Amino acid sequence: GRALLILLLSATVSLLGGLIFGYELGIISGALLQLQTDFHLSCFKQEILVSALLIGALLASLVGGILIDRHGRRRAILVSNLVLLVGSLILTLARSFIGLVIGRMTVGFAISVSSMACCIYVSEMVAAHQRGLLVSLYEAGITVGILLSYALNYIFADVDEGWRYMFGLAIAPTAMQFLSILFLPVNPVKLSSWDSDCQKGLIQLQNTEDREVAKREPYKEKHYSFLDLFRTRDNMRRRTLVGLGLVLFQQFTGQPNVLGYASKIFHSVGFQSNSSAILASVGLGAIKVVATLIAMAFADKAGRRALLMAGCVVMAISVTTIGLTSRIAPLAMARDCKAAADPNASHSLTQHPLMPSASQAAVSPIPPASSAVKSQAGPGFAASGSLRRVFESSQSRAVVPDSSLTQKRGLVGQSKKETVESTGSPFGGAPWAEHMVLNWITLLSMMAFVSAFSIGFGPMTWLVLSEIYPAGIRGRAFAFCNSFNWAANLLISLSFLDLIDAIGFSWVFLLYGLMGVLAVIFIYLFVPETKGQSLEEIDQQFSRKR
Repeated sequence: GRALLILLLSATVSLLGGLIFGYELGIISGALLQLQTDFHLSCFKQEILVSALLIGALLASLVGGILIDRHGRRRAILVSNLVLLVGSLILTLARSFIGLVIGRMTVGFAISVSSMACCIYVSEMVAAHQRGLLVSLYEAGITVGILLSYALNYIFADVDEGWRYMFGLAIAPTAMQFLSILFLPVNPVKLSSWDSDCQKGLIQLQNTEDREVAKREPYKEKHYSFLDLFRTRDNMRRRTLVGLGLVLFQQFTGQPNVLGYASKIFHSVGFQSNSSAILASVGLGAIKVVATLIAMAFADKAGRRALLMAGCVVMAISVTTIGLTSRIAPLAMARDCKAAADPNASHSLTQHPLMPSASQAAVSPIPPASSAVKSQAGPGFAASGSLRRVFESSQSRAVVPDSSLTQKRGLVGQSKKETVESTGSPFGGAPWAEHMVLNWITLLSMMAFVSAFSIGFGPMTWLVLSEIYPAGIRGRAFAFCNSFNWAANLLISLSFLDLIDAIGFSWVFLLYGLMGVLAVIFIYLFVPETKGQSLEEIDQQFSRKR
């Protein structure tokens, strides 16, 4: 009974951790629509507000590892819950722009520490044959959290100061996670002996083979300094190579940017009403949830390596297909922020329907909802990409009222004809039907990309990272890789439009396809299979292998 309780509580902590992370990433897209009116936010201020979460998360990935290793995973999660409660209260009660920024930074710091500590804690808490399932549950929580945030964005869109409720509701899952973890034992890895009281309860979760290995080869926790990550001791350099390779390829395959095109692609296949925004975001979100559930089911059967390689192959094929189809039927992506630079723009919008002018015609109508779907990459994930896209998308509504949220705020949606006119100009006046087959191929490719990411890189990167490092440095190593993940994500997101200007849309996607091929080769050569092995076995296997 005790073993089952620990298993259920570990699953709850993992799921709630992911849910909070996804919710905080997704909720800003809807809140911004109201905040820019209530606080008269200029374009620059909106960018600062959206980036604040990223800055907090980056800070956390630099110092969070020390907290996790020195004070234990359980305490790190408890502290992150308290910090998140404080951040949510600051946001809910905010009366100024500075208050909002401080609140978002605090929340960013908390969810980043929590994401690292949850994955490590759960991986150490459960048996080898359940680890894949329970760590992947975190990823599932993120996708559900983002879908939940869309629903609440929609519900509170026309409520006066609805953003206060949006930010405040994060308190509920945070309190639940705090209570759940109080009933879990202290981090097992921080205990020196296999025979301590806590460990006896946990050993029952593990199968007899694991116990035999543990008894035969007693595991002694070693102490490492941060610089050991780059030394040959216990083959640490190779482990660092595996960790960094996974997080960098996770970003360089273009994941933060592919979904920036969701709305445009949905438009091109004929979904031209305002409801296309909801359709794009919820539809892709649902696909991600299903794909993540598939990954959870197969993580401990097919293995991490197989899922990573299969996912990369499908991603490479998908982005290459999008690149090739866009050479024939080009999609244009413009810089979004120009239209809303005037702080009063949001007021004038409500007074008359906008007619697309020449300068506005090419602005991409990315709905806030669909743009944030991509943020579920994993604990460090695509947050920055999604944040930037969320920010940009909140601007694009100033030109093309394409989202149901803006519609509910009293904006007048364009007619079908106008929508075609405004989004169709990049096609040089070609009617949609001309490239209909190619447009559907593009749409299906994007769905395949989303599914492949959610089966491979999404959950598996963080699962492998929580397994391959020795217990004594696991927190710092995870945080080190996580900081590279945030930084790479920011780089990919910020360079996207410049790359398109320089080499063209289709070449950018073909470049992502090439990265996917390189990722498959990297995984084949360097990433070991860790399914069904205890963390001690994985460590010993790495230490011996050259």
